[in-house]
Amino acid sequence: MTERGAEMPVFLDSNIVLYALGDDDKKSRIAAALIEASPWISTQVINECSHVLHRKLQWSPGKIDEHLSAMLRLVQLADVGLSEIRSAWALAERYGFGHYDSLIVAAALHTGSATLYTEDMRHEQVIEGRLTLINPFV
Repeated sequence: MTERGAEMPVFLDSNIVLYALGDDDKKSRIAAALIEASPWISTQVINECSHVLHRKLQWSPGKIDEHLSAMLRLVQLADVGLSEIRSAWALAERYGFGHYDSLIVAAALHTGSATLYTEDMRHEQVIEGRLTLINPFV
């Protein structure tokens, strides 16, 4: 897979997307700038964001649809399927990630991304010699 309009493909974790929609001004600006650069996200990211926006922030399904649909016009979407699930199992075994973090990493690797922006994993860790985890808020 290739990324349109960018030299090095990047991937965003759910927490980055949520910050773009949130009210923490500094983090929101950083996250919004990352989204405007046409990164990859996965169907898992959409599902996790939908869940958090509804359960924790009490957003209505209509509001979730409106905001995530607008964001989806700016990003590239990777499906999470059986191939990514199997890769996630191997990544969890090798790196000690939890299942959902492993799915994010597997999807990022599948898209050929060089950088995974995440707040939840170890900053500057390199996965499989080709994917660097970066906390954009450091």
